Amino acid sequence: MTPHGPVVGLVGVLTLLAVLGRVTGLGAAGWIVGLASGVALCALLTLGLVRASRRRLLPADRVTLSRAVLVCGVAALVADTVAGTDEPTGVLVALASVALVLDAVDGRVARRTGTVHPLGARFDMETDAFLILVLSVAVTRDLGWWVLGVGVARYLLLLVALAARWAPWLRGQVPARMWRKVIAAYQGIVLTVAAAGVLPVVAASVAVAAGLALLVLSFGTEVLTLRRMSASRRHEVEALAPWPVLEPTAVDARVLP
Repeated sequence: MTPHGPVVGLVGVLTLLAVLGRVTGLGAAGWIVGLASGVALCALLTLGLVRASRRRLLPADRVTLSRAVLVCGVAALVADTVAGTDEPTGVLVALASVALVLDAVDGRVARRTGTVHPLGARFDMETDAFLILVLSVAVTRDLGWWVLGVGVARYLLLLVALAARWAPWLRGQVPARMWRKVIAAYQGIVLTVAAAGVLPVVAASVAVAAGLALLVLSFGTEVLTLRRMSASRRHEVEALAPWPVLEPTAVDARVLP
């Protein structure tokens, strides 16, 4: 039986796109990117549930799904902006702001309901990463293409981890740290503020550049932690390895008494 939660998310994306079409006159580029984002959300979440042998979403997952639907709407608005359509900035900022506020809710819901799960944590992280990516694209028109470094950093690290057969330890998971969560939250907040255009260009550039530097620091320490964890596990295995045992040799029956 296919989990119905992801389908509900896709229906939510379609509904949001229809509302945006009425309110902002969403163009073809927005519809294409919004639909593609919704389908990808449905497919990837379904795959995650199947791999986790789960049939339904947990309470915190539903909150994250709501965030993901809003992020798909943000992606649609940004696509229209890139395509040259003059989308209302206020709508984009409003959707992104609600998604950021809900980011502080899903984790709390998971802890209070005792339903913390690795899939939920990964779903939350990937939703954050996609929001940061689309917001960085939106901000490039005012601050320059260098801002994309903030949005693609997570995906570059993921590609390196997938391609690095010489370093499988890169595919590990580091322990959660509050300061890393704060840095991730800072990216979304500062990019939303920059997209709103309420700061002078110089101030917005400094704030986003600081976010990029913090992101590099976060990912750099993550790589070093993964490397240290891998070396520690290897040393533990070597320390626990049994003493070498001589292999029994074949005995010629003719020499037996």
